[in-house]
Amino acid sequence: MVFGRFLHPALAPRPGAPADEDTEAVRRIVAQLESLPPEQAAHLAGFAYILARVVAADSTADQAEVHELEALVADFGGVPEALAVVVVEIARSQARLIGATEDFLVTRRFREVSTADERARLLHCLFAVATPGDRAVSAAQNAEIHEIADELGFTLDELNEVRRGYADRLAVVRYAKEAAQGS
Repeated sequence: MVFGRFLHPALAPRPGAPADEDTEAVRRIVAQLESLPPEQAAHLAGFAYILARVVAADSTADQAEVHELEALVADFGGVPEALAVVVVEIARSQARLIGATEDFLVTRRFREVSTADERARLLHCLFAVATPGDRAVSAAQNAEIHEIADELGFTLDELNEVRRGYADRLAVVRYAKEAAQGS
């Protein structure tokens, strides 16, 4: 599994597919991905996987969320957009197929290898990926962000400090405001 190699850099790479099965563009992207130092690739894969958890939380991932996810991965990893697209698709696929236990393991590993600043940046990105444009953070996404924050070692106070910056984008807050205006 390609994603597994990036989460576990010590695993031996699989032999590539025959050249006639890939387009030249795909071969170039794969070569870029494989040319990353294993630690950087693992770090980037973990970041993308964790963000993919939020996108998948409410089962309504749309193109705006996926594009935001790709942009965040490209920015965080300092990689070209085409490479970020591949990383995101692999991460989303793995999150859909594996989920649950792997979610915790990937997040725990990211916590172990990341700096406090990287984890704080990730926490902000969790909200950003859920709110492209003016979208609201769904209750399911909010719950997933809370779980991830806990797995990353954030206290509830630290999570709430970041969440306050996105309060106007929480679905429950929007609903309460609409209900108050309608009364």
